[in-house]
Amino acid sequence: MSIPSIDLSHFNIEYIIIIMAGIILYLLYYVFTKDADYNKNIRSVATVVEELNREIFYLKKKITKTQDSIKENSQRMTDEVIYQEIERSVYDMVTPLTDVLQQLQENINSLEAEIDSRVSHLENGVKQISIPSSVHGNDDEKIISLFKQSVSIDTISRELHISKPEVEFVLKINKLQ
Repeated sequence: MSIPSIDLSHFNIEYIIIIMAGIILYLLYYVFTKDADYNKNIRSVATVVEELNREIFYLKKKITKTQDSIKENSQRMTDEVIYQEIERSVYDMVTPLTDVLQQLQENINSLEAEIDSRVSHLENGVKQISIPSSVHGNDDEKIISLFKQSVSIDTISRELHISKPEVEFVLKINKLQ
């Protein structure tokens, strides 16, 4: 096996130089376009880095101001001052609640007074409606005894000189009727 040999006699040196010049021009174009892309990317990265540096600067400035403010406040406010401020805040929150509780207590007291008044009024009314004065404990026992002996209500009423409704009332109270 033999390696084929290339015959360079057909090529003219001029063609080789033109091809080489074309390759060089293509390489220059490729490098120039890539360089332009890299420059564009570098500019955008530089812009982002610059913005980040600006943000870092402002954040450092804020941190410094905050630290200075904390130092000032910690020097101004002692534990006693902080305790008094907390106490004042708690008092301000509790005061409205105390007022509401006092109002509720007053309302409860007025309701109790009204209920007591109504109960005493009802008691007075019940006392007036209560058992007739002619019916006494002895009469109750007589009414019950006679009723158990199968005496009629009309007869019990006539014998004891008590109205028929009073006899029925005594029997109902004692659950006999």
